[in-house]
Amino acid sequence: MRTAQSDNDRADDAAPVDMLAALFEAHGWPVEFIRDDEVTTEIPGSWTTYQVRGVWRAEDRVLQLLCLPDVRVPDAKLDPARELLALANEQLWLGHFDLWSQGGVLVYRHAAMLGDDGLLSLSMAQALVDNAISECDRFYPAFQFVLWGDKTARAALDAALVDAAGEA
Repeated sequence: MRTAQSDNDRADDAAPVDMLAALFEAHGWPVEFIRDDEVTTEIPGSWTTYQVRGVWRAEDRVLQLLCLPDVRVPDAKLDPARELLALANEQLWLGHFDLWSQGGVLVYRHAAMLGDDGLLSLSMAQALVDNAISECDRFYPAFQFVLWGDKTARAALDAALVDAAGEA
Protein backbone atom coordinates (compact mmCIF):
# COMPACT_ATOMS: atom_id res chain seq x y z
CA MET A 1 0.00 0.00 0.00
CA ARG A 2 1.38 3.38 -1.00
CA THR A 3 1.29 6.25 1.43
CA ALA A 4 1.19 9.97 0.74
CA GLN A 5 4.84 10.15 1.74
CA SER A 6 5.94 7.48 -0.75
CA ASP A 7 3.92 9.24 -3.49
CA ASN A 8 5.75 12.47 -2.65
CA ASP A 9 9.09 10.68 -2.76
CA ARG A 10 8.28 9.57 -6.32
CA ALA A 11 7.19 13.07 -7.42
CA ASP A 12 10.72 13.90 -8.61
CA ASP A 13 11.14 10.66 -10.56
CA ALA A 14 11.34 10.89 -14.34
CA ALA A 15 11.43 8.81 -17.49
CA PRO A 16 14.67 6.78 -17.31
CA VAL A 17 16.47 8.36 -20.26
CA ASP A 18 15.49 11.86 -19.12
CA MET A 19 16.68 11.17 -15.57
CA LEU A 20 20.02 9.83 -16.83
CA ALA A 21 20.43 12.89 -19.06
CA ALA A 22 19.70 15.19 -16.10
CA LEU A 23 22.22 13.28 -13.96
CA PHE A 24 24.88 13.49 -16.68
CA GLU A 25 24.28 17.22 -17.12
CA ALA A 26 24.41 17.82 -13.35
CA HIS A 27 27.89 16.24 -13.29
CA GLY A 28 29.02 18.27 -16.31
CA TRP A 29 29.34 15.21 -18.53
CA PRO A 30 28.43 15.62 -22.21
CA VAL A 31 24.95 14.34 -23.08
CA GLU A 32 23.94 12.94 -26.44
CA PHE A 33 20.55 11.47 -27.24
CA ILE A 34 20.97 8.64 -29.76
CA ARG A 35 17.20 8.16 -30.01
CA ASP A 36 14.25 8.99 -27.76
CA ASP A 37 14.99 5.84 -25.76
CA GLU A 38 18.80 6.04 -25.65
CA VAL A 39 21.26 8.49 -24.11
CA THR A 40 25.05 8.42 -23.84
CA THR A 41 27.86 10.27 -22.12
CA GLU A 42 31.56 9.95 -21.32
CA ILE A 43 32.64 9.64 -17.70
CA PRO A 44 36.23 9.82 -16.48
CA GLY A 45 37.22 6.85 -14.34
CA SER A 46 40.39 5.96 -12.47
CA TRP A 47 42.03 4.30 -15.48
CA THR A 48 40.28 5.61 -18.57
CA THR A 49 37.22 7.47 -19.79
CA TYR A 50 34.14 5.29 -20.05
CA GLN A 51 31.32 5.60 -22.53
CA VAL A 52 28.11 5.12 -20.55
CA ARG A 53 24.87 4.46 -22.39
CA GLY A 54 21.33 4.08 -21.08
CA VAL A 55 18.80 2.23 -23.24
CA TRP A 56 15.13 2.13 -22.23
CA ARG A 57 12.77 -0.67 -23.31
CA ALA A 58 9.33 0.68 -22.44
CA GLU A 59 7.45 -2.51 -23.31
CA ASP A 60 9.42 -4.43 -20.67
CA ARG A 61 10.02 -1.46 -18.31
CA VAL A 62 13.74 -2.30 -18.35
CA LEU A 63 16.60 0.17 -18.36
CA GLN A 64 19.87 -1.28 -19.60
CA LEU A 65 23.01 0.56 -18.58
CA LEU A 66 26.11 -0.14 -20.65
CA CYS A 67 29.61 0.95 -19.71
CA LEU A 68 32.35 0.61 -22.30
CA PRO A 69 35.93 0.97 -21.08
CA ASP A 70 37.36 1.26 -24.64
CA VAL A 71 38.99 -2.16 -24.46
CA ARG A 72 39.09 -4.23 -27.63
CA VAL A 73 40.15 -7.84 -27.46
CA PRO A 74 42.14 -9.08 -30.46
CA ASP A 75 41.39 -12.56 -31.77
CA ALA A 76 44.71 -13.87 -30.40
CA LYS A 77 43.61 -12.94 -26.83
CA LEU A 78 39.98 -14.12 -26.98
CA ASP A 79 40.49 -17.30 -24.94
CA PRO A 80 42.25 -15.70 -21.95
CA ALA A 81 39.89 -12.69 -22.12
CA ARG A 82 36.85 -14.98 -22.00
CA GLU A 83 38.34 -16.87 -19.07
CA LEU A 84 38.90 -13.55 -17.30
CA LEU A 85 35.29 -12.54 -18.05
CA ALA A 86 34.03 -15.68 -16.34
CA LEU A 87 36.28 -15.13 -13.30
CA ALA A 88 35.37 -11.44 -13.05
CA ASN A 89 31.65 -12.13 -13.38
CA GLU A 90 31.86 -14.52 -10.41
CA GLN A 91 32.91 -11.50 -8.33
CA LEU A 92 29.95 -9.31 -9.33
CA TRP A 93 26.65 -8.97 -7.50
CA LEU A 94 25.11 -6.66 -10.09
CA GLY A 95 25.64 -6.61 -13.83
CA HIS A 96 28.17 -8.56 -15.84
CA PHE A 97 31.01 -8.15 -18.28
CA ASP A 98 30.63 -9.36 -21.84
CA LEU A 99 32.44 -9.25 -25.18
CA TRP A 100 30.49 -8.01 -28.16
CA SER A 101 30.90 -10.45 -31.02
CA GLN A 102 31.35 -7.56 -33.45
CA GLY A 103 34.81 -6.14 -32.84
CA GLY A 104 35.64 -7.83 -29.53
CA VAL A 105 34.57 -4.79 -27.49
CA LEU A 106 34.48 -5.23 -23.71
CA VAL A 107 31.23 -4.03 -22.13
CA TYR A 108 29.77 -3.96 -18.63
CA ARG A 109 25.97 -4.40 -18.72
CA HIS A 110 23.33 -4.07 -16.06
CA ALA A 111 19.57 -4.13 -16.55
CA ALA A 112 17.21 -2.58 -14.02
CA MET A 113 13.54 -3.48 -14.02
CA LEU A 114 11.51 -0.42 -13.12
CA GLY A 115 8.04 -0.36 -11.60
CA ASP A 116 4.73 -0.14 -13.39
CA ASP A 117 5.13 3.63 -13.75
CA GLY A 118 8.45 3.16 -15.60
CA LEU A 119 10.08 6.01 -13.68
CA LEU A 120 13.63 6.29 -12.38
CA SER A 121 14.67 8.17 -9.26
CA LEU A 122 17.77 10.32 -9.09
CA SER A 123 19.25 8.14 -6.34
CA MET A 124 18.71 4.97 -8.40
CA ALA A 125 20.22 6.59 -11.51
CA GLN A 126 23.26 7.68 -9.49
CA ALA A 127 23.62 4.20 -7.95
CA LEU A 128 23.46 2.50 -11.37
CA VAL A 129 26.12 4.79 -12.83
CA ASP A 130 28.34 4.64 -9.74
CA ASN A 131 28.23 0.84 -9.72
CA ALA A 132 29.08 0.58 -13.43
CA ILE A 133 32.07 2.92 -13.12
CA SER A 134 33.25 1.24 -9.92
CA GLU A 135 33.17 -2.26 -11.42
CA CYS A 136 34.90 -1.13 -14.61
CA ASP A 137 37.60 0.61 -12.57
CA ARG A 138 38.01 -2.47 -10.38
CA PHE A 139 38.55 -4.90 -13.28
CA TYR A 140 40.18 -2.64 -15.89
CA PRO A 141 43.73 -3.50 -14.72
CA ALA A 142 43.02 -7.23 -14.98
CA PHE A 143 42.02 -6.88 -18.62
CA GLN A 144 45.15 -4.83 -19.30
CA PHE A 145 47.31 -7.52 -17.64
CA VAL A 146 45.80 -10.16 -19.94
CA LEU A 147 45.90 -8.08 -23.12
CA TRP A 148 49.24 -6.31 -22.71
CA GLY A 149 51.06 -8.10 -19.89
CA ASP A 150 50.54 -11.65 -21.18
CA LYS A 151 49.33 -12.80 -17.76
CA THR A 152 46.94 -15.70 -17.39
CA ALA A 153 43.38 -14.80 -16.47
CA ARG A 154 43.81 -16.02 -12.87
CA ALA A 155 47.14 -14.22 -12.40
CA ALA A 156 45.71 -11.02 -13.89
CA LEU A 157 42.66 -11.11 -11.63
CA ASP A 158 44.74 -11.88 -8.54
CA ALA A 159 47.11 -8.99 -9.34
CA ALA A 160 44.30 -6.54 -10.04
CA LEU A 161 42.27 -7.37 -6.93
CA VAL A 162 45.09 -7.16 -4.41
CA ASP A 163 43.87 -5.07 -1.50
CA ALA A 164 46.43 -2.88 0.20
CA ALA A 165 47.02 -3.84 3.82
CA GLY A 166 47.95 -1.43 6.59
CA GLU A 167 48.31 2.32 6.40
CA ALA A 168 50.48 4.42 4.17
